[in-house]
Amino acid sequence: MVARLAALCDIGANTKSAAIEVKGLSLTRESGTLGWQLRTYLMLRSVLQPVMRRVTAKRVRSGKDDPARSGEKLGVYNIPRPAGAVVWVHAVGLGEVLALRPLLVEIGRQAPNVHFLVTSTARSSAQVMGRNLPANTTHQFLPLDGPRFVRGFLDHWRPDLSIWSEQDIWPGIVIDVKRRGIPLAYINARISQSGYEKRAKFRTGFAALMGHFDRVYAQDDHSVSRLKALGAARVDKMGSLKPAAEPLAVDHEALAAWQVVKAGRRIWVAASTHDGDEEIVLKAHRQILTSDPAALLILVPRDLDRAADINQLATSYGLRTALRSQSSSCAPETSLYIADSFGELGLWYRLASHAFVGGSFANIGGHNPWEPICLGCPVLHGPNTQNFVRDYADLNAAGIALPIAAGPAAAFHLAQAVLTQDVASVAQAAAVLTEQARAGLVPLAQDLLSMLGGRT
Repeated sequence: MVARLAALCDIGANTKSAAIEVKGLSLTRESGTLGWQLRTYLMLRSVLQPVMRRVTAKRVRSGKDDPARSGEKLGVYNIPRPAGAVVWVHAVGLGEVLALRPLLVEIGRQAPNVHFLVTSTARSSAQVMGRNLPANTTHQFLPLDGPRFVRGFLDHWRPDLSIWSEQDIWPGIVIDVKRRGIPLAYINARISQSGYEKRAKFRTGFAALMGHFDRVYAQDDHSVSRLKALGAARVDKMGSLKPAAEPLAVDHEALAAWQVVKAGRRIWVAASTHDGDEEIVLKAHRQILTSDPAALLILVPRDLDRAADINQLATSYGLRTALRSQSSSCAPETSLYIADSFGELGLWYRLASHAFVGGSFANIGGHNPWEPICLGCPVLHGPNTQNFVRDYADLNAAGIALPIAAGPAAAFHLAQAVLTQDVASVAQAAAVLTEQARAGLVPLAQDLLSMLGGRT
């Protein structure tokens, strides 16, 4: 219920208010009207703490949460706070956290003694953090948005700065952070038209939430305009962090082994695919095999639990398959390798001549194109890229990404792109874009560090 209200409202209370006590619950009374959604949320986050505990225990028993780390969601920790300034950065999942890497690297370059505390909510994000974030980084799961759990988190970690990225903002946590006088920044903000329309129903509360943040940075002009229309007093444009991304990490032993597999073979990757992508991709690969019988497609499904279904579909198309979960390599006669494993895109992109980025034939809105781009791997995609409108527009204009229209000929055009696109020129153009983006991180890091007030 609490999560549902948070997703619906995405709003918080104004800190310029007087505290009141209702049966032990600490609430706030804003000078204006907060709306019943926020008032209900603020009350339920306390009342439902026992329910949150039981749900967490149930998730552990069912294998959905790691029993060794479930205490983090309840504000209980078994590792000490590092000495010195702690910059706490939150993003929802693996992709969003990895997008922050270049900014963390730049902040660390300017302030080498700062320690990063990175929080996320998705379990999968924890499995590949260690080898993809700066050495002076600790990963923890975000506490559930109950006052007791948040208090345990803030008492233990005592962050000097709190940075929230993209859209995973929990009103109660933001309120509690601000009450402690901890500076707050909201960066990489992105609000679609549909997201704007939803929040517009609760404009007063959303404006109050934005009032908690000392800095608000949006990815693009549309998000800047929408945030201002929703009542944010000041919003600056920063651009997307994703073009500045550091290359994904790789296991060099695995890379060396796969270079042997690659010898003499064309390899292309279909990454983060969904139902709606795979049929077109598999048909395209079947056409590629008529011109290049040794070609290998490495398919990385977004939902690893779908690997068996994809394998069955591929077999029905006459493709010879192997699964990562069953074999660490593949035989020369294998034409499709289903990579049902977390955190290995850095390996697959380094092997590939091209990457099809999924969720773009499926009506998902596309996924991050910059991870393959920063490794010099050209991107192919379908028409549904609304999650990254500006990114794909820029990449298409530069000839680094190539859109494939939906329809009966989609598989044919995808196959032709893999067989004929000039890879070398794409890699050179991609390098220019990523270097320009990284240079733009310098002033952003300086501004965020200024919020520490010299505590570096």
